[in-house]
Amino acid sequence: MKVLIVCTNHDSYPSKTGKTGLWLSELTHFYDAMTKRKVLVDIVSPKGGTIPIDERSFDLKDEINQKCLNDAAFLAKFEKSLNPSEIIAKDYRLIFFTGGDGGMWDFPDNIELQEITKIIYENYGMVTAVCHGVSGLLNVKLSDGSYLIEDKYVTGFSHVEDTLMSFVSEIPFHLEDKLRERGAHYTKSMIPFIEYIEMDERLITGQNPNSAGKVASKALEELFEK
Repeated sequence: MKVLIVCTNHDSYPSKTGKTGLWLSELTHFYDAMTKRKVLVDIVSPKGGTIPIDERSFDLKDEINQKCLNDAAFLAKFEKSLNPSEIIAKDYRLIFFTGGDGGMWDFPDNIELQEITKIIYENYGMVTAVCHGVSGLLNVKLSDGSYLIEDKYVTGFSHVEDTLMSFVSEIPFHLEDKLRERGAHYTKSMIPFIEYIEMDERLITGQNPNSAGKVASKALEELFEK
């Protein structure tokens, strides 16, 4: 059983000097949960190669972050992420889009990632995402021309959470609004940053960084039920 994790290559804001990129725990917590169950994991990014880490998320007090960053197998995949052109979509049972603000720039319009996602889903695989990574699902179309998330229940980083993070003026769009515009049924926790996921058949989404582990555990339940 193989799963594919998608990370961003984008590392900058329009005006703020701080660097963005991947929110580290959204990768590590998902990766750790999968590898504990002996699931094979590949990491891909829109351009392949280096994956920047949002400096606000570099938390080594997080034991799972520390574990992964000291693991040679993880680092080999993370430091030399695959290019979408190297991916054979039918080999994967699941795709997972990690968050971090960076993905809002290079996920939504990446045609190759959209095609990979479509193939996995239409091959009865699972599509999962967390936080701003849900932006990677906005423009995925199925073979019948419909949008993957149209009329589906989804969650993702809320407008309130963006505002509380104080970077709301820097991001290219509000994810909550775009999901609704695309015809998705957007839901969220009433309390910001609380673990919260939404599941609609083979689509699982998490609202914020604290939800990555729960997305992983729910996905594993589904994968091993089949």
